[in-house]
Amino acid sequence: MRNIVILISGSGSNLAAIVRAAEQGRWGQLLNARVAAVLSNRADAQGLAFAQDHGIATQVLDHKTFASREAFDAALMAEIDRYAPAVVVLAGFMRILTPGFVAHYAGRLLNIHPSLLPAFPGLNTHQRAIDAGCRFAGATVHQVTAELDHGAILAQAVVPVLPKDTAESLAARVLTQEHLIYPQAVAEFLAQSPMRSNRG
Repeated sequence: MRNIVILISGSGSNLAAIVRAAEQGRWGQLLNARVAAVLSNRADAQGLAFAQDHGIATQVLDHKTFASREAFDAALMAEIDRYAPAVVVLAGFMRILTPGFVAHYAGRLLNIHPSLLPAFPGLNTHQRAIDAGCRFAGATVHQVTAELDHGAILAQAVVPVLPKDTAESLAARVLTQEHLIYPQAVAEFLAQSPMRSNRG
């Protein structure tokens, strides 16, 4: 069984979408894959309760208790590697990862970003799209590299920017599309890499 490890910091809505897709799509039988663990850097992340309710192992590593970003990432890697993951999925994990962490999971680290990359990497994507007069916005699933919000694009969804949109209304509409494309992209990634080693 190939393990999926998901990293979260908050509500875990993309986590929930992936777990539900795995259950409904019978990933265990069809992809030999399961969501094995959910890790968070915040003990109050609501997504932890969802994972526990679905019988998924959870772990909290508070980044504030570590002396450096490198020390936190080293501890996080040790916890993730207990599950020998086929893929590590960032689902609202609000930490910039060190190059060593990214290199350790090269080729099996996925993220979703709320813009149509390469446009608007980084933060405040929805307001920036509105301010730029964009007629369309969206979300991008991509492989993670050492450069922020770069890496091979695996899936994108496009939504219109409406005349009266605020950052909040646009974000809500983009999020509904994230919940569709992220599970699909993870499933396709697993389907296309059946012989991928679980160990880095």
